Amino acid sequence: MNFVLNTPLKDDDLEKVNVGDIVYLNGVIVTARDAAHERFLKHGQMLPISLRGLPIFHAGPIVKRVDGTWRIVSIGPTTSMRMESLEYDFIERSGVKMIIGKGGMGHRTVEACKMFKAVHAIFPGGCAVVAAEMVKRVLGVEWLDLGVPEALWIMEVENFGPLIISIDTKGNNLFEERLKVINSKKLDLLKNLDKIF
Repeated sequence: MNFVLNTPLKDDDLEKVNVGDIVYLNGVIVTARDAAHERFLKHGQMLPISLRGLPIFHAGPIVKRVDGTWRIVSIGPTTSMRMESLEYDFIERSGVKMIIGKGGMGHRTVEACKMFKAVHAIFPGGCAVVAAEMVKRVLGVEWLDLGVPEALWIMEVENFGPLIISIDTKGNNLFEERLKVINSKKLDLLKNLDKIF
């Protein structure tokens, strides 16, 4: 199914979506990668903005200044699994409702999504310039001292997607489900190799 959701996201919004569903977002999203996770969780620095009900995007944008304002030139997802060890605590403590990135995430993130009614979604790789076109404007930037890719970029987006739900609020994990299917087919293929050779 396809859904168009507005931020801030609510539990009722997210309980309707399932793994494999496509979501488009309108409203505010914020980038947050490794350094932001570590500063908040490992170094105990409070977030400079409230993420409650918002999506975070595991992304490091390319930006430029145009007439005194920031403009996103390109913004593609980075590998979400890099944040796996910190994501449960990040979801719990920040109140974030959607994690957007590349690839899947593991068991701890699945548990956090179940416990705190959040989801993980995949933004298609190779579409960074297309994603930038969906950013209507940059509302602000925080922690710029971490560097442009690691800063918290606060953006207003319109029809941001397609986002493929890979972990839902019920604890289903699209990557784990697909891996089971692939492994079962692999076993069948290996058995048939004996017949060929």
